[in-house]
Amino acid sequence: MTPDLAIDIRALRKTYGKGASAKEALKGIDLDVRRGAFFGLLGPNGAGKSTLINILAGLVIKSGGSAAIWDWDTDSHSREAKRAIGVVPQELNIDPFFSPREALELQAGLYGVRKRDRRTDEILEAVGLTDKADAYTRSLSGGMRRRLLVAKAMVHNPPVIVLDEPTAGVDVELRRSFWSYIRRLNDEGVTILLTTHYLEEAERFCDEIAIINHGEVVARDTTEGLKKRLDHKTLTLRTDTHLTEVPEALVGLDCWVTVGGRLQIRYRASEAQLEDVLARVRLAGLTIADLSTTEGDLEDVFVALTSESGSEAMAAQ
Repeated sequence: MTPDLAIDIRALRKTYGKGASAKEALKGIDLDVRRGAFFGLLGPNGAGKSTLINILAGLVIKSGGSAAIWDWDTDSHSREAKRAIGVVPQELNIDPFFSPREALELQAGLYGVRKRDRRTDEILEAVGLTDKADAYTRSLSGGMRRRLLVAKAMVHNPPVIVLDEPTAGVDVELRRSFWSYIRRLNDEGVTILLTTHYLEEAERFCDEIAIINHGEVVARDTTEGLKKRLDHKTLTLRTDTHLTEVPEALVGLDCWVTVGGRLQIRYRASEAQLEDVLARVRLAGLTIADLSTTEGDLEDVFVALTSESGSEAMAAQ
């Protein structure tokens, strides 16, 4: 394993079942995450994300390939690999008879964290559970229970933290404070691996993103790099007249009129310059009062890469 990698995955495979009913969840994935990164792993339900995470956590036995965390192979040095990672699972698997404080203290004890090194109060405050620290877990809301799962993943101070849908069911204010704490951890050198369906979170926080679909990595790049793959922009125009339909002179362009009477034109940046598009508009006899351009966001890229029609369209570009 390369020393500057937090996670190193090579030809990783996982097949569930045997014979005709066998399902290949991971198809020889290669993936690495550098130390200190804030890395996003995105994909639709059933893409293989949870299988990959569970292999890293030592909960699922791989069918082939290798996986290492912080230089520790998950097979030959499984104990060290488990200590190097903290996983926040999707499932709310919490003992209802413990308080959050007790749950964190027990988790720290299981990892052999000495009492003087424990950060129970700091972590409870970070995830917004200080006022519920001594309440029964069964009395917590779903969002609070999810925050407790995040807290449990942090107690042994792992250099790698996996966040599997960490803010599902968490309100906006607490989500903001949670991300502030995670960003601070990342600034201190903790490697973050995030899976989320809130794509705006991945776009905001992640340095790099890999998109997985049908057990394969279909794309990996920076957020900006992924967005550039779409190669299209949308121009929105307000003209001096209220439009109800596309002018005849613009028929043939990929354009339409909004309910508010604005003209929107989609074009490929690699094939046309903005001035060329504006020239067509002027030739149609329209006077431009205001304009704006937008590029595709991460959600557009995600849909394009994981939907059958979208992936075919991108392949044709």
